[in-house]
Amino acid sequence: MTFRVSRRAVLGAALLLAGGMPALAQDNSQPIRIGWLSSLTGPLSSAAIAENVGVQFAVDEINAAGGINGRKLELVTRDTMGDPTKAVNFAQQLAFSEKVDFVIGPVNSGESLAAVPILSRAGIPNIIIGTVDELTNPQLYPRAFRAINTNTQWVGSANAYAVDKLKASKIAIIGDTTGYGTATVKQAEALLKERGIEPVYSALVDANKTDLTDELGKARAAGAEVVMPWSAATGLLGRILNTRGEMNWDVPVVGHPAIMGTPIRALLNKPEYWENTYAAGYASTTYDETGKFPERTQALMDAVRPKLGGKIDFTFWWIALGYDTVKIIEHAVKTAGSTDGEAVQKALEDTKDLKLVYATYSWGPEDRNGFPDADIVINLANTFRDGGFKAAPNQ
Repeated sequence: MTFRVSRRAVLGAALLLAGGMPALAQDNSQPIRIGWLSSLTGPLSSAAIAENVGVQFAVDEINAAGGINGRKLELVTRDTMGDPTKAVNFAQQLAFSEKVDFVIGPVNSGESLAAVPILSRAGIPNIIIGTVDELTNPQLYPRAFRAINTNTQWVGSANAYAVDKLKASKIAIIGDTTGYGTATVKQAEALLKERGIEPVYSALVDANKTDLTDELGKARAAGAEVVMPWSAATGLLGRILNTRGEMNWDVPVVGHPAIMGTPIRALLNKPEYWENTYAAGYASTTYDETGKFPERTQALMDAVRPKLGGKIDFTFWWIALGYDTVKIIEHAVKTAGSTDGEAVQKALEDTKDLKLVYATYSWGPEDRNGFPDADIVINLANTFRDGGFKAAPNQ
C-alpha cells in the first residue's frame, strides 16, 4: 500500500516539531463562546443584574472592535435564579451540550460550590465571582480563577474596622441560612476569635423571615457594640436596619457590601435608618473628597452611562466586576493565542498586575485569587452617588 503525503503536510509537521506552529490552526470563523451563569431573578438577583450590564457591555465593546484575535464573542446566558440545583444543571449543559470555551460565574457562592467542580472536571476555564474561599484550589480546580475578592478579605476588613476603628469588643453576627451565609458566619466568628474576641451573639435566619425583633433584641441584650450582618439578601438586610431603627438602637452595623446597595434605600421605613452603617467596598468605586472616582472607573462610567439612560442606579462595582470578567477572558485568549484550556490556564497563571477597572489582578501557579488586599476599603453606606460611595471615617 502506498501513502501519498503532500508537501504542505510535511512542512506543517516539521514546523510543529520545531515549535513553530500549533497542530491545528485556529478557526477564526467560529465565535468564542462564553457561558454566563447568573441569578438574574430570585432573592439574590440585585448584584447579578448589575453584573450582567458589565458583562454584556464588555462583550458588545469587544465585538464592535472586531472580537478577540478576529473571533467574535457569543454570550450564552443561563438564569440560575439563585438555585444551586439549577446552577449544576446549567453548568453541565454549558460544558457538555453547548460546549462553551469559558464560563463566568455562578454569581453566588452557594451555587458556585456546587457548579465549580463540574466545570473543573470538564476542563472549562472558569472565571469565579463567588467569594467563599474554598472555591479556588489549584490542585482541585486548576482552571478556576477568581476575579472578585475572597470572603476572608471582606470579613477581615469589616472586623478590622469594627475592632480597630470603632473600638468594639462586643460583636453580634447575623447571617442567613444559605450556603454563603452559614459559611461566612463561621468564618467571621473564627477570625474574631483570632483577634481574641468571642462574639456575644450569633444567629442564622431564613432570608425571607419578616420579623427580626427577636434576633436584634437578643443582640442588644447581650451588649453588642456592633452588629455584623453577613448575607447578600437585600430584603433581609433591609429588615435588619428597619428593626434596629424601630428599636431606637443606634448600634453601628458593619458587614456585607449588599447592605449599602441601592435596593436597600427602597426597603427602609425611614432614610435615617441607613445612618451609622458601614460595609466592605472597593477603592475602584470610592470617590475622594472632591467627588472624583479613579480614572479607569470614571472612563467606564462615562461609556456605560448612555446605555443606562444617563443615570447610574446600580452599585457600580458590580458593573465593573462583570466588565472585568470578560476583559480577563480577552487577556487570556490574546496571551495564549487560542482558547485551548491548558494554554489559557498557563496564561492566567503568568498574569501579574493586569490593570482593569474593578481591580488590578495577579494570579500564579499556586494562587487563583487575583484581587489585592489594597483594593478593599470600608464605605459609609448612605453616601451612594453615581454608583460609588464615600470612604468610612478613619480609613
